[in-house]
Amino acid sequence: MPIDPYILLLLGTVVLAALLPARGTGADVASGASTAAIAFLFFLYGARLSTREAVEGLKHWRLHVTVLACTFVVFPLLGLAARGLEPVLLTHNLYTGLLFLTLVPSTIQSSIAFTSMARGNVPAAICAGSFSSLAGIVVTPLLAAALLGSSGGGFSADSLVKIVLQLLVPFLAGQVLRRWIGGFITRHKKVLGYVDRGSILLVVYTAFSEGMVQGIWHQVSAVRLAGLLAVEAVLLAVMLTLTWYGGKALGFHREDRIAIQFAGSKKSLASGLPMASVLFGAHASLAVLPLMLFHQMQLMVCAVIAKRRAHDPEAATTPVPPVAASRIAVGTAPRSD
Repeated sequence: MPIDPYILLLLGTVVLAALLPARGTGADVASGASTAAIAFLFFLYGARLSTREAVEGLKHWRLHVTVLACTFVVFPLLGLAARGLEPVLLTHNLYTGLLFLTLVPSTIQSSIAFTSMARGNVPAAICAGSFSSLAGIVVTPLLAAALLGSSGGGFSADSLVKIVLQLLVPFLAGQVLRRWIGGFITRHKKVLGYVDRGSILLVVYTAFSEGMVQGIWHQVSAVRLAGLLAVEAVLLAVMLTLTWYGGKALGFHREDRIAIQFAGSKKSLASGLPMASVLFGAHASLAVLPLMLFHQMQLMVCAVIAKRRAHDPEAATTPVPPVAASRIAVGTAPRSD
C-alpha cells in the first residue's frame, strides 16, 4: 500500500511549523505570501480546465450527477450524522474539521489513475473530477456557511467574500486567459506542478504556525486522533460501498461504476487546504488535519481496490477504456489532489 511522498512533505511542514512557527512580522509575511499563493493556485486551475472537454463530458450527465450527489449530498449527510460522536469521541474542533472534509470536492489526478488501473471509464473520471472541482469553488463555501456557521472558526459573510476574491476570481481569470496561456501551461506542466505543491506547503505552514501561536494543539490527544482515524475509516468504507453498489442499482456498467466509486468516494487535498485557510484562519490547522489523514487513507485503500478490480474475471471481458483520453488530465487537473 503506497505512502504518498507528498504527505511526508506535508507532515514535515507541520513539524517545521511546530518547531519554528512564524511570529510577528514573519507571520504577516507568511500570511500575505499564502494569500497570493492561493490566488495563483486557483488561477492555474482555471487555466488548465478545458472548457471544450467539460462541455463534451456533459454527454454522460447521469454519471456526473451521481458523482456530484455523492460528493456534495451523501458525504455531508454522513458528516452531519457523525455529530453524535461529539464530544465523546471527537472534540468540537476535530468534528468541525471532519464535517469540513465532507464538504470539499473530489480529486482529479488520483481518481483518474485508479480508474485507469482498474480498467474503468477514464474519460468519465476526468470529467467527473473536473466538474466536482469546478462546482466545489462555489458549493463548498455555501455548504460551509449553511452547516458550519459561526462554529467554523469564525466563518462569516466576510469569508464568502474572501472565497470569491481569492478563489473564484483568479479561477475565472485563468479561464478567460486560457486561450492565450493554455499552451504555455501545457508545455511547463511539470514545473508548474511543483508550484502547485509548493503553494500548498506554504498554506499548510502558515495555518499550522497560526495554530501553534494560538495554542490550539494542546486540545488534541493521541486518543482523540485514534478516534478520528476510526471514524474516517468507517466514513471511507461506507462511501466506497455506496458508490459501488449504488452504481449497480442505478444501472451503470462496470467501467462506469469504477469511475463513480473512485471519483465519488474521495476528497481533494489540493482544493480543501486553500479553502480551509480562507475559511478558518487561525483554526485552519485543526480543520485540515482530518482532511490530511483522510487523503492518505483513501490513497492506500483505493490502490488496493484498483489492483483487485483490474484482476476481476469480469475485467478480462471488458474492453479497456481509451486511456489516451487521460492526456486531457494534463491540461485540466491540479498536480496534487
